[in-house]
Amino acid sequence: LASLVFYGWGEPRYLLVMLASIVQGYVFGLLIGKLRGRPAAKACLAASVLLSFAALAYFKYADFFLANFNALTGLSVPLLRVALPVGISFYTFQIVSFVDLAAYVAMFPQLIAGPIVRYSDVAAQLRTRMHSVSDAAYGARRFVLGLAKKILLANQLGALVSAFRATKDGSVLYTWLYAAAFLLQIYYDFSGYSDMAIGLGRIFGFRFPENFNYP
Repeated sequence: LASLVFYGWGEPRYLLVMLASIVQGYVFGLLIGKLRGRPAAKACLAASVLLSFAALAYFKYADFFLANFNALTGLSVPLLRVALPVGISFYTFQIVSFVDLAAYVAMFPQLIAGPIVRYSDVAAQLRTRMHSVSDAAYGARRFVLGLAKKILLANQLGALVSAFRATKDGSVLYTWLYAAAFLLQIYYDFSGYSDMAIGLGRIFGFRFPENFNYP
């Protein structure tokens, strides 16, 4: 419930999208379990995957497809201007793994930017977790490390990337510098977010898998 409050704080109406995704994943998961071994189970699997990715495609790519359709046909179909629900990519891919607990889908430490945690990785922890001061301290340190990667490295590299895009300097050296900066910006963005998620999770007793040991 705390995770749902966290998610709905920014835009309450998109909480309904998440709840609908959770319910359909849960219901189809139960049906697949009951119909296992029958053709109907595969139909339920296909239906749930289709519903999950249809929602993702609508929110993430509807305007992209409309813009390209207009460009190809010369028409002026108005764009939908649909705002992207926070974390929809991550919770969609988690729902597709057919979970049986909404807490797993809505878990706020890693909801926004991952890492994508398989249900099997946290199934036991959802029911029983060990808490300690040392774990909380480690989690806080890991969170600060991730925040530093994001603010001090990724954001500064992003400023360099933006500066390159704004200039007309097309020298080979500057282009290589841009390529390296963009690569490292993306890496430290996701690595930093993963560190923050792992740290927050540890504070609450969850041990999320490492995500960026081998970039």
